[in-house]
Amino acid sequence: MRQAGRYMAEYREIRARHSMLEMCSNPELAAEVTLQPIEHMEVDAAILFSDILLPLVPMGLQLEYVEGDGPVIDNPVRSVKDLERLRPVDVDESLGHVASAVKLVTDELGGRVPLIGFAGAPFTLASYAIEGGSSRNHVLTKRFMYEEPDAWHALLGKMSAVVVDQLTAQVHAGVSAVQLFDSWVGHVGPDDYTEFVLPHSRRVFERVATLGVPMIHFGVGTTGLLESMRDAGADVVGLDWRIPLDEGWRRLGPDTGVQGNLDPVTLFAPRDHIRKRVHDILAKADGQPGHIFNLGHGVLPETPVDNVKYVVDLVHEY
Repeated sequence: MRQAGRYMAEYREIRARHSMLEMCSNPELAAEVTLQPIEHMEVDAAILFSDILLPLVPMGLQLEYVEGDGPVIDNPVRSVKDLERLRPVDVDESLGHVASAVKLVTDELGGRVPLIGFAGAPFTLASYAIEGGSSRNHVLTKRFMYEEPDAWHALLGKMSAVVVDQLTAQVHAGVSAVQLFDSWVGHVGPDDYTEFVLPHSRRVFERVATLGVPMIHFGVGTTGLLESMRDAGADVVGLDWRIPLDEGWRRLGPDTGVQGNLDPVTLFAPRDHIRKRVHDILAKADGQPGHIFNLGHGVLPETPVDNVKYVVDLVHEY
């Protein structure tokens, strides 16, 4: 989960010289940052360095990353008229740098570990497009969803199409698995998820399933949505730290893999507490096939690097 980032000094050195969009759009930089964690700790897979919002730029949205505020979109989608101005995306032309980064990374890895690709889920992409940035309550997103349901489904249709093309390009370039990040979907209830979100996520997984790589479905705050997320069609569903791993797995059923689910803040705790929490999760997995040990969300910026390494070593030791 977000292996590269501000917790690594090597990453900060590069970030000090380049904007986020520059790093994502430069294959050499993206590849270098992707490989940094692989060189420093014995993780079992690499995760491509990119950003879920990249496809919004060729769609015509003015995206920038503001220090302290994160991504900001200056011309958000707030009406049917705004929706109509969104341009179709030729992924090979507009986002070809991502596939180039994948090829550079896989060449450098030489099969040592697999590379995981990813994309943002239709709901989360649409939410960013509507809110214009981060949001606490997603009022604008939900109002658009309720007041303009036809336009909502049209918007998510556009998003799902570009997501399928993104993931297809990454698989063709060499990733071994893909992950769909629905980072904000935990803000909707089960009924709204079924009506307004599930059909579009399912469409993505149905199309990507034909490519023959494992698929992971990730969300935060999704304890009430697990069965519906499973029904979208991924092979693995992410569990955050708000539910015991064994309980979440029982709800998903034995035919679905799980990813998770250490609280990222645990990495700030004393070593004996970290060890206890890691062992608790592994004990709840009980040796069943299909558990990917991971955090319940990304590594936080101030996280001690040695504690990240310690967790990796604990899992291998166990």
